[in-house]
Amino acid sequence: MADDAVRTATRNATFVLAAVALGAALFWLRDILTPLALAVFLAVMIDGFARILAGHTPFPDRAAVPVAVVLSIALFGGSAWMIADHATDFAAQLVDYGPKLDSLIVRAAGVLDMEAPPTLEQLYRSFEPSEHLGSIARELQSFASDAAFVLIYLGFILASRRGFRRKVVAMFPTRGERDEAMVVFGQIRDGVERYLWVQTVTGLIIAVASYLIMVAVGLDNAVFWAFLIFLASYIPVIGGFIGIMAPPVFALVQFETWWQAAVLFGTLNAIQFVVGNVLLPRMQGDSLNIDPVVLLLSLAFWGMIWGIPGMFLSTPLTVAAMVVLAQFPATRNLAILLSADGHPEGAGGEPATAEPAPKPAKVKLDEQRKRKKGP
Repeated sequence: MADDAVRTATRNATFVLAAVALGAALFWLRDILTPLALAVFLAVMIDGFARILAGHTPFPDRAAVPVAVVLSIALFGGSAWMIADHATDFAAQLVDYGPKLDSLIVRAAGVLDMEAPPTLEQLYRSFEPSEHLGSIARELQSFASDAAFVLIYLGFILASRRGFRRKVVAMFPTRGERDEAMVVFGQIRDGVERYLWVQTVTGLIIAVASYLIMVAVGLDNAVFWAFLIFLASYIPVIGGFIGIMAPPVFALVQFETWWQAAVLFGTLNAIQFVVGNVLLPRMQGDSLNIDPVVLLLSLAFWGMIWGIPGMFLSTPLTVAAMVVLAQFPATRNLAILLSADGHPEGAGGEPATAEPAPKPAKVKLDEQRKRKKGP
């Protein structure tokens, strides 16, 4: 008993130390790992897109992947152009809205009994271009280099996908181990693809409905706000909050009356509530099978170590971690805690049932021999 307790304590301590070391490595190597994780995420998305094209369009199997790559790059390029184009107009309008925004900030500070912050004009006068243009240039250079690394990683991942099965065969020589590894990979892939599909469809519904409401009340830059709402839908909890709060706040700045902001706030809340509580559960079902509290903790953890990319990847990374942890006896309890229903094997597909695991073939054969021999 004493030896078992020592072994259990040693194993738990080793697991804790390994988890701490892994978290530190993820943080220190974030500049390298973040582009790689985004590239893997895009590769899974392109693979799913290619299988949809091959199964539901006249494209042959060999042409599905190149077409999916071209369409994906076009979509991301168009998204970047839309953000850059509309962001310029939005920044120009902020200058015209400056006095109104200053008065709103002063009134809000008075209601909260806080000292009023400096006005936009004061901030502009205190701005030293020589001190800040260098940091802005470095940030833009960092963003460009990260995007380039993501594309480079993506290219190599897509080029090496043909040899994936050969690598699996070399890593798992027996057929049983190989089949089990492919099942785990399939669960992770299906979970990520289902998450992408559900978030994309619900994000489009929220963005289109929000756009119609913003156009109806006459809010400026409705396309820009709708697109930001769509992108923010991939971030759990925080994305929905941004979509609800940002347009009404700028409606207060744009309009002389407050009813436009009230209408936007009420309707956007209603849209988020209906999609989040009625449509999303019906589409998502138990496919992800992650506890809601775990989703919040995952968002905080990955956002802390990887920033905004970590927030976007928090749910897929948690799905992958839960499926992998469920495969080992030492970490299965942790996977159970991460799951919503206590069956982490159900992630990415149908929920796992509580039936006992089937006996190995060798055990079945021994039992048959014993029955033939008799007592």
